[in-house]
Amino acid sequence: MLQRKGIPVRPSDWTRTLAQYREPFPPRSLFELAVTLLPFLGLWALAWWAHTISPWLSLPLAIVNAAFLVRLFMIQHDCGHGAFFKDRRLGDWVGRGIGVLTLTPYDVWRRTHAIHHASTGNLDRRGVGDMPTLTVREYREKGWLGRAGYRLVRNPVFLFGVVPFYSFFLQNRVPAGLMRSGWRYWFSAMGTNLAIAGIVALIAWLGGADVLLLIYLPTTLLAAMAGMWLFYIQHQFEETLWDREEDWNIQDAALHGSSYYDLPGVLRWLTANIGVHHVHHMASRIPFYRLSEVLRDHDILAQMKRLTIRDSIRCAGLHLWDEKSRRLVSFSRARAV
Repeated sequence: MLQRKGIPVRPSDWTRTLAQYREPFPPRSLFELAVTLLPFLGLWALAWWAHTISPWLSLPLAIVNAAFLVRLFMIQHDCGHGAFFKDRRLGDWVGRGIGVLTLTPYDVWRRTHAIHHASTGNLDRRGVGDMPTLTVREYREKGWLGRAGYRLVRNPVFLFGVVPFYSFFLQNRVPAGLMRSGWRYWFSAMGTNLAIAGIVALIAWLGGADVLLLIYLPTTLLAAMAGMWLFYIQHQFEETLWDREEDWNIQDAALHGSSYYDLPGVLRWLTANIGVHHVHHMASRIPFYRLSEVLRDHDILAQMKRLTIRDSIRCAGLHLWDEKSRRLVSFSRARAV
């Protein structure tokens, strides 16, 4: 149990405490959208201009622009939670528009992400909106082929290199996880696909294959890879929390199963405070630009589940949930248990 000024605080108590931060400020939201979207478009234009001088001059600009695309995804993320604008419909349409740039059908992603929030840390409800995670016992019970497949999926090169391409460029083209859930999700996926196809065709027509390969592809792929890493580190750390259904509690899972990724200021801005993930899971309606207020006002939250960049790199070597030690462990550690 947490302690706040010597007084025990249950995770459920934070729900009331954090409610005061839920109100978005429309001028601030518009400002955050502008200072993200306009530089993104500006760097795109600059990269395209640089391409007329030398195709290879455009590549570094495309790489830098991936950071702004990550930030656009985080704004889309806030829209999906109804946290960015007071008007939910406005937020949804902004999210749908950004989804074309991030290759993400907004309504499909919003639904699967809601499932993630409602089931994170629950061993009996894995499979939608989360990283593939086996327990030590489940891994041992698999045959050699199943173990090899799981090792491949959890390999950092595959997980942060191949999986982002598959997830954003291929899997997102259909309403994965919601194939039988109605026309809304098919409409979202197909509408997003149509808009993406239009943009790609226009780029190819005006700039040719070089622009697609040296500007569009690096920007979107690097942003996808960065997003995959952020999503991984938010829940895949040694002292995270997984429980079976009978012991699982959504507040405990939010507070103890989500990390605080303490990034340097520039990276914190570019990732829109998504590293303050334990607070986000406890109160997902808080706009990202108000999460710093929460840490300022409640220092205890700034100290718990904290991961530095150095800490996070070590987390890439963790693979299995050990139900006995209640730790995420490596394959080698699992063999020694």
